[in-house]
Parts: sequence; C-alpha cells; structure tokens
Amino acid sequence: MKIENNVSLKSFNTFGVEAMAKQFVKVNNESELKEVLFENPSVPILILGGGSNMLLTRDLDELVIFNNMKGIAVVAESDDYVQVQASAGENWHQLVLWCLDHNYGGIENLALIPGSVGAAPIQNIGAYGVELKEVFTACHAIHVKTGESQRFDRNTCDFGYRHSIFKTTEKGNWIITSVILELSKNHHHLKTDYGAIQEQLDELGIKEPTIRDVAQAVISIRSSKLPDPKKLGNSGSFFKNPVVSKSKVENLLQSNTDMPYFELLEGDCKIPAAWLIEQSGFKGKRVGNCGAHEKQALVLVNFGDASGSDILSLATDIQNEVNRKFGILLEMEVNIL
Repeated sequence: MKIENNVSLKSFNTFGVEAMAKQFVKVNNESELKEVLFENPSVPILILGGGSNMLLTRDLDELVIFNNMKGIAVVAESDDYVQVQASAGENWHQLVLWCLDHNYGGIENLALIPGSVGAAPIQNIGAYGVELKEVFTACHAIHVKTGESQRFDRNTCDFGYRHSIFKTTEKGNWIITSVILELSKNHHHLKTDYGAIQEQLDELGIKEPTIRDVAQAVISIRSSKLPDPKKLGNSGSFFKNPVVSKSKVENLLQSNTDMPYFELLEGDCKIPAAWLIEQSGFKGKRVGNCGAHEKQALVLVNFGDASGSDILSLATDIQNEVNRKFGILLEMEVNIL
C-alpha cells in the first residue's frame, strides 16, 4: 500500500474526463483503509469506487482512496432465502452475474448498472421497477474521522428515490466496506411489467422466464439504448426523473397531451426526464465534444476530449431549457466534483 502523487483519474471515471489526484492510494481491505485514515487524520478524503456516478470538473487536492476490496460470500441461509455479502470494491454487474450463477433472485432487474457495490446503497440504485432497498439487509462502513466500524440496516439508511442517508446527513462521513443482500433461492418473484422487459421476453418466445431470462432481457434493452462507457464516456442517467404534483401534471397535459407520467402511491406523479429533455431539443444534440445521446436523452456523453466543465455546462443548459419550457427543474443524479 503506497500513496502515489499526481495520478491521472481519466481511467478511474466512466466519463473518461481528465483530472489529476494530488494524492492517490488503493486499499484492498479494511485494515489498509483504517491505516490510511489513521495516518492522515487531517487530510480531506475522497472515496473512489467504480467512478460511474461522478463528474470531475477539477483536479483533486483531496487524498483519493480507491476502494479495491473484493469478495462475495454467503453469510446466512434458510430454505427459501440466502444472505449474500459483497465487498464494496466488487463490480455491481459482476455481483449480479454471480447471483444468477447461483440461482439467487432479486437483483436481476439491476443487471448492467455501472459502478461498484459500495456505491449501490449510497444511490439506492434502481432500474426496471426494482430498487436496491427491496433486497438490502445491511451494509458495513468505517467512519472517516474515527475509524470506527458500524452496521447500517435498511431503516437506518433512510432509503428513497436515488437517496440515502449517505447523501444527506452522513454525506462524506462513512466509507462503505461491504453490503449484505437477502435474495430468494426458489419461487423467485419476477418483475417483468416495467419498461420493455415483457415485450423482450415475448419476442424471444419465453413463456415461463427464469431470473436469468429477465436479466438477459434487461441487458439487451440497456445495451440497445445506453452507450458502453468503455467506448463512449458517460455516467448513465445524468438526471433524476422529477416527481411533481398531480395538479402540475394536469396543467402540463393541457398543452402536452402525449406527455408520459406515472402515478405514485403517495399521490404525486413521476415524469420521465428523458422525455422532457427530448422535447426541449437536446436528444442527439452535440455541443463541442459532449452531448445528449442520440438514443437516450437522459445520458450525457463525452465524445473524446470534453472536460468535466464542458459536460456540466451542457447539463446546466438542459436544466435551464426544461425549466423554461415546463417549469420543472431537473435534479442531477451524478455527483459533481
């Protein structure tokens, strides 16, 4: 374990933007992490995982700690359920594939989401009708200042839509080291009625899908709409889908009769941000070396040499135009640094 100086972070963020870390260290286990924290008590810390939910707009003066903790194991089991513990440095999609190989169900709809396991509870990742909180049991974390270890259960995490306590009152205070999920061993409860999953299964002639079939459908859908970060820099969905009041939706429908929306249990409605962005003229639009993807307006992309500031400027222009046209201020899902 060695702290390096002036390290390029271009290969450590999925946008592929250039930024330098003044100090950088890779930790492979909790002991190394605690040692780094103990030896650098007054140094600002920034934790880096898969780099898939961040936009770097500057060089980093913080000590960048790359979480490289690995390992997946069963820690509890019954006739119907299993608890799987995965280290924070594991790739999320690889964890999904591992669970499929063992016939553990519950996260098949979350296939191909970029990023690390440690970032999953921070964001309460979700896709195709499933959110992490539905299978989440607990996570273990280490406090940045004290080095103490703590277990956070589902209630403590205060999960919401792309939200957790780690993004609010405890932001920057904890480093997640592992996550425990409770998954089904048999009688899997499949969710195929969201998006185009059922349509994809029908096209393949699959009448009684398995969890692997559902995952493959999700992978196919995502692959057809979302660019591979290894080929075209991006961070997945850049904005959250806005939640507005039913009266707001009714007002918008008067002049936008084809506007899609989804009613929530709380009485509010969710409007697809991609539709708002497309209607505002940004789908497929290129500005310099960045733009909104031609197949999915919600995804901002780096065509090669865009800076983080270039991408942030585009995101701000999108926010302003959507707000001007619809009176809705889109919230960025990506962390801006």
